[in-house]
Amino acid sequence: MNFRGKQKVEAPTFQLAPMIDVVFLLLCFFIASQIFSQWETEIGIVLPTSVSGDPPDRLPGEIIINIRPAGDVVINNQEFNDDDLHKLLKRVSRLFKGQPVLIRADRLTAYEHIIHVLDLCRESDIGNISFATIQAEEG
Repeated sequence: MNFRGKQKVEAPTFQLAPMIDVVFLLLCFFIASQIFSQWETEIGIVLPTSVSGDPPDRLPGEIIINIRPAGDVVINNQEFNDDDLHKLLKRVSRLFKGQPVLIRADRLTAYEHIIHVLDLCRESDIGNISFATIQAEEG
């Protein structure tokens, strides 16, 4: 006894609606990740120019330390004093060996403020340090 009868076997088809959903979710993901991967720009900091420097590639998890002309240190729009910055750098160094740090200092920032931040990085055992500049316009 055959209760099923004869069924026609349909050729597999491409489902368009689930594919549109997946593409839309991927688009949302990449837009959101692009927003968070942009350079952190501290308003009011004018970077010094450099003729020979190439803009560095952003590294994952890179800490960007902004130094204002008065010597104020800002990370993620939060101002840090020396003790808090030292604690943060020590904790990051302990958890993530080889942690990259980018120092963005205003062109009018006194050299002693930059050296002070470098000393804190050295004391915290952070050696992967780079400096942000903008390329000078040729003309």
